Amino acid sequence: MSKFIPYKNESDVLHVGGLTIENRLDRITISGDIDLTADKAGLADAQALSRLLADVVAKLEAQTLPDQLPPPANVTVANPFA
Repeated sequence: MSKFIPYKNESDVLHVGGLTIENRLDRITISGDIDLTADKAGLADAQALSRLLADVVAKLEAQTLPDQLPPPANVTVANPFA
C-alpha cells in the first residue's frame, strides 16, 4: 500500500483500530473510536496515530493557511436505482 500523504487526494483511507481516516484535498476526516490499550497492540495503534498526526502538522505548517475553511459542500444527486 502507498504512503498516506495528507491532503494529496480524495481517495486514500487508513484504518487504525476502530478509526477511519479519510484523505481530502482540504481536510482529513477522522471518525470512529479506538482504545489505546496498555499492550503491544495499543502501542502500535498509538504510534500509527502519532506518525499520521506528525505528517498532518508538518504539511499544515508548510503552507499559508486561511483563518477557516467553509464547511464542505453537500451535493444532491439523482438516485441511480430509482
